[in-house]
Amino acid sequence: MTVIARFAPSPTGKLHVGNIRAALFSWLYAKKAGGKYLLRLDDTDTERSTEEFAKAIETDLEWLGLKHDIFARQSDRIAEYESAAAALKEAGRLYPCYETEAELDRKRKLQLSQKKPPVYDRAALKLTEDERRALEAEGRRPHWRFKLDSEKTGFDDLVQGHVAVDAASLSDPVLVREDGSFLYTLPSVVDDIEFRITHVVRGADHITNTGVQIQIARALGAEPPVYAHFSLLQGPEGRPLSKREDAAFSIEALREAGYEPMAINSLLARLGTSDAHEALLSLDELAAGFDISHLGRADIRFEPAELDRMNASILHLTPYEAAQPRLADSGCDLGPAFWDAVKPNLARFADVKEWARVVRGPITPVIEDADFAAEAAAELPAEPWDIATWGLWTEAVKGKTGRKGKALFMPLRLALTGLDHGPELKNLLPLIGRERAEARLRGVSH
Repeated sequence: MTVIARFAPSPTGKLHVGNIRAALFSWLYAKKAGGKYLLRLDDTDTERSTEEFAKAIETDLEWLGLKHDIFARQSDRIAEYESAAAALKEAGRLYPCYETEAELDRKRKLQLSQKKPPVYDRAALKLTEDERRALEAEGRRPHWRFKLDSEKTGFDDLVQGHVAVDAASLSDPVLVREDGSFLYTLPSVVDDIEFRITHVVRGADHITNTGVQIQIARALGAEPPVYAHFSLLQGPEGRPLSKREDAAFSIEALREAGYEPMAINSLLARLGTSDAHEALLSLDELAAGFDISHLGRADIRFEPAELDRMNASILHLTPYEAAQPRLADSGCDLGPAFWDAVKPNLARFADVKEWARVVRGPITPVIEDADFAAEAAAELPAEPWDIATWGLWTEAVKGKTGRKGKALFMPLRLALTGLDHGPELKNLLPLIGRERAEARLRGVSH
């Protein structure tokens, strides 16, 4: 059996770190098994779905490296859903209901006042044909509900273990609106059947939906896929993430803020597990170590500081060959020695521009003691320079001035770089070169 997993976002908003986990886990699970990954846009909500959001989803996934093998849009498949609806009607599982939203709301309030669960009472099933015709003559158009079997629907979940959803406590779900358009549930089941989805990996908030979808799949003569419901990712404040309210945690916002895609992938793949949060440079490496059974059941928080640390780790591991095209694009390709010197000090890739400026200049040197700086300049050895030059030079300056420790090194750093922090000067000094170093030690911008 070829594993086929899917990610099925609705293009009604931007993807954030919470809902991208379904895409990431599905991709990792499928690829580890040598299977395929389907991207399906669940765009049957024509009022809220937009082409702008659809394109943004594809852009985000491509940037993260989560490329799909199969692509589908539900808006292209209405005929398939109509055929499935007709089959359910023929089998007596999809029935018309004529209550307005206001009438349904009154029923729910009455049930709650009587301390009863607000479950649909199936009054529509008691209507005669004449009563239906009379309601339609009034101008009413039916919505269509799926008649659930009043039983517990059990399934073995790859994360949650054995789960049982008691359909007796649920309202028969509406599958088709009054205008004939489809809600999420039926198209999702039909697509999972027709695209031969073997595994559905999604958040634990869908568990009840799964019990319903299993019944619909079986009513259509199919066996449902295997399910894995992972715990939900909350924001730093401990509340659920929202497409509309948590724009700062959207993939687009994180990309624009300079985070690396593999930093996001590496962190999200391990959040909620007992596995070490390890920075990995490729999705293939991440897939090789991915075990869906390691995902926990308790909700977890997304902490931006953790992503900051992961991002720095990714940059620190990135070899020059991988960084070179981006260095060239940013006008900062000063060679492998430069990249290896500065990458341990990068929090974002864009920070490399500051260190390229420090190396090439011009910078304004900070001179705390002009006499000391002049003595240090006089001790600069002849080129060529290498990583040993810094040690040899500072030993000579120490012998000449008697300075040591911070009193020796900090004034030199301030003069050479204009900053009180940065990469190791043994690595930077050969890149700065003797001409620039001497000019800066004498207080000249260079």
